[in-house]
Amino acid sequence: MPLVSRETMNFKTVVIIVIDGLGAGALPDAEKYGDIGSHTLDNTARAVGGLQIPNLAGLGIGLIEGVNEVQKVTSPQGSYGRMAEASSGKDTITGHWEMAGIVLDRPFATFPEGFSTEMLSEFTAVTGYGWLCGQPASGTEIIDRFGKEHLATGKLIIYTSADSVFQIAAHDDVITTQELYDVCEKTRVFLHPYNIGRVIARPFTGPAGHFIRTEKRRDYPLAPPETTLLDNLLKAGVSVTGIGKIGDIFAHRGLTEEVHTKGDMEGMDRTIEAVKRARTDGVPTLIFTNLVDFDMRYGHRRDARGCANALEAIDKRLPELTETLGPQGMLIFTGDHGCDPTTPSTDHSREYAPLLVYGAALKQGVDLGTRKTFADLGATLTQVFGLSEGCRGSSFLPLLTP
Repeated sequence: MPLVSRETMNFKTVVIIVIDGLGAGALPDAEKYGDIGSHTLDNTARAVGGLQIPNLAGLGIGLIEGVNEVQKVTSPQGSYGRMAEASSGKDTITGHWEMAGIVLDRPFATFPEGFSTEMLSEFTAVTGYGWLCGQPASGTEIIDRFGKEHLATGKLIIYTSADSVFQIAAHDDVITTQELYDVCEKTRVFLHPYNIGRVIARPFTGPAGHFIRTEKRRDYPLAPPETTLLDNLLKAGVSVTGIGKIGDIFAHRGLTEEVHTKGDMEGMDRTIEAVKRARTDGVPTLIFTNLVDFDMRYGHRRDARGCANALEAIDKRLPELTETLGPQGMLIFTGDHGCDPTTPSTDHSREYAPLLVYGAALKQGVDLGTRKTFADLGATLTQVFGLSEGCRGSSFLPLLTP
């Protein structure tokens, strides 16, 4: 694959911002997932009496088909649409992988009844550690319930959630964080046949009754089964920066740089810094950012007000980002699944992903319609960066360029 020619590049810097868990209405097959009636964006807005997101509204988010509870502007500065998920499932990895061109025929395994005795016995055999729990649980609640026994016995706390995850929690006084990482690496290997998306290290500290999870969480995902857009871009000489948990999602593949963050505002800070650096360097650059607070801190906890606050905080940073992009920048806002805080479920929801596209050199006010797959995003960037290798999906770039 030849290097991208700077002389033929229309866009030097492209930014994708995924607001984790931001859905735009139930997909036609939502019934199979128990998600009829889910609409993260509209239902959140309705629950809090309206969203104050003038900048996203200005890009056209209220004009997306099926969105009814957000302000509709007459002259949007961006273009708008929604994307259906062609893959089976409704988790973070599936959504991000599909954006990068991978469509999965079967979803990652989940364990609503907990892990089998066989799996947990294999865990002990492989790692040498006993286990506690083995059931779906909230991470903060589970260390409160089992923390004392964990300290007394040295057994590690194993739990899952509605996602495809095998989480391992351990106190720093029982094993070091590095030892916990080693346990997770061994666990990742033996779990491969079970088709679990991620193994997650969850170190915590503090005295009984006041346990606190540390910031040294680490994810061990399955590697993408095929070449992704990120792999192709890196091979073509494009700089690819992953911000937030992008590196974990793609098994640390296809990236020039990984930037881990502690929250959405730091994620926006690092994204803006990366844009400024890319404009200075003059190298064709993709900046891929995941903002997780909407989903992790609020959506799963059914906190509609928290979801609204998170979205409104992102919205306030939008002008700074668009001003930084410059004349040869492109900004794409989307989601990876839904996480409707107003439904009885604490799980993700099977929803359309909103799609907003902005750039000084792009047409404004274009209705991009309902895309058949998240992979249309990857196909678009394949064309933007002039790659010779394609990506599943159909590019919407011709709709946006004069």
